Amino acid sequence: MNEEADKDEFKKLFGENLKKIRKTKNLSFRKLAIRCNIDYSDISKIEKGKRNIQLSTIFELAKALSVHPKELFDFDINKYHLIGNIFPKNIIE
Repeated sequence: MNEEADKDEFKKLFGENLKKIRKTKNLSFRKLAIRCNIDYSDISKIEKGKRNIQLSTIFELAKALSVHPKELFDFDINKYHLIGNIFPKNIIE
């Protein structure tokens, strides 16, 4: 995998986790959008891994979902074999 593909995969994993948390909280795109002042179409793009976001957006999403920002990153990166490509193994272990 090349570096750009790894970044795209990471964004996709982040988005899938965001979607899981949003659905657990029984929030639609629109309800979440109202809570965090982010357009609902942008939330959809984030969940699909199509949008690269800033720390301030992560903060706003976490606040709107009533979760700690680190929970948005609580997904299995090993699942897609990104560890060897992005992070040295000793950082993750």
